[in-house]
Amino acid sequence: MRFSIHSIQEAGFDILALKDELGATVEIIPAHGALLHGFKIKKGAETLNLIDSYRDLADMQQDLKSSFKNVKLSPYACRIKDARYTFNGKDYLLEQTIAPGNAIHGLLYDAPFNVVAQQADDNKATVTLAYSYELTDAGYPFAYDCTATYTLLPGNELQVSTSIASRSNEVMPLMDGWHPYFTTGTPVDELELTFASKEIVEFDAKLIPTGKVLPYTEFTKGKLLAGVELDNSFLLDFVQAQPLAVLHDPKKQIRISFFPGESYPVLQIYIPPHRNSIAIENLTGAPNAFNNGLGLVQLAPGETKTFDTRIKAEVL
Repeated sequence: MRFSIHSIQEAGFDILALKDELGATVEIIPAHGALLHGFKIKKGAETLNLIDSYRDLADMQQDLKSSFKNVKLSPYACRIKDARYTFNGKDYLLEQTIAPGNAIHGLLYDAPFNVVAQQADDNKATVTLAYSYELTDAGYPFAYDCTATYTLLPGNELQVSTSIASRSNEVMPLMDGWHPYFTTGTPVDELELTFASKEIVEFDAKLIPTGKVLPYTEFTKGKLLAGVELDNSFLLDFVQAQPLAVLHDPKKQIRISFFPGESYPVLQIYIPPHRNSIAIENLTGAPNAFNNGLGLVQLAPGETKTFDTRIKAEVL
């Protein structure tokens, strides 16, 4: 059988590995935010992990709340200004913050997801993880189920799908996304980035959207990232052909392509200060969406919505 799934204990983590005998291996850590720990491809005799993940459990525990690398972002992504929002005439204050008044990247980034299904055959390997949010934060009193499915396909292709099912008695605000950091082992300054966007979300000094969306086409034809600072939200242009974003390493001849579904209209790009990796994030909305409404999803009682994206790695 071409595809298989294995359980591994390594560096303090319990890892699920989805393996293609002819290609990639994807590693997931369910117990910590359904974390994408590895996307490993073969380049000649070498194996490259395209995900900048944590060295071990201690590294994750120290770094998680500053980097939020590779985790599930739910029920909101990025920042909520002052940890406060107003929805349907009610005011809410989020309690789960990294500092007083500093709410970022949701409530599930270290949630213990459970494996609820897995299957491997000659065509794919897929695993489904689930977590039920049970009103643990008074600032988000909307119960829901979050289901994340990773599917490894032929050709070094990874499909990631998230379903959110409301168990609330009232309409709930929602923003969904992922936070993967990518690396080829080459410094970011030597990489080229292309993405299909004609607009950028204007931020203030605290990286909160001002409410304005401005024209922006700087990366539509590709650009070398040398000296470029990015921590921005861009609105994707789905009129253009997929992939809508490409990260290219001209030195190692590696290309990582992104195929977001229309459920993810926002592309967030972040280059950390060390410039050894780059976060390329598919989001349903812009930062502070609970307040500014930019891409805000509203889920009716009992309603389910699904968000999906695909990532393909190639050695050219």
